[in-house]
Amino acid sequence: MAETSTPSERYAQGMKTRRSVLGDAYVDRAQANRTPFDQPFQELITESAWGTVWSRPHWTKRERSMVTIALLAALGHYDEVAMHIRATANTGATKDDICEALMHVAIYAGVPAANHAFKIAKATYAEMDAEKAAGERR
Repeated sequence: MAETSTPSERYAQGMKTRRSVLGDAYVDRAQANRTPFDQPFQELITESAWGTVWSRPHWTKRERSMVTIALLAALGHYDEVAMHIRATANTGATKDDICEALMHVAIYAGVPAANHAFKIAKATYAEMDAEKAAGERR
């Protein structure tokens, strides 16, 4: 289907950044689930989103995390909101940071979008807290 090529430097940087934000387990699952059909898409997002935008030096990962969650919430991409809420464990964005970002969503993109994103964020944080507590009991 699609031609494969040697990974570019931008791809390598993207994979490094993607792993630092989303975690090895998430990226490993995404890589394992690749098919020839979606491999070009995986390469595109790794190079463009992670290797270019997320790897730029002007903002911290924390700042990018807040903006990303706000944009995803505003656009109604709620599966991605949950994924990026989980990533806050790696980016340094706090619950207070995300609350503030979602407050902006309410004003600038609409209360229903923010309301649903708050619901997802609360559920995701609760899952993360439960996973952490279970890990501490072991």
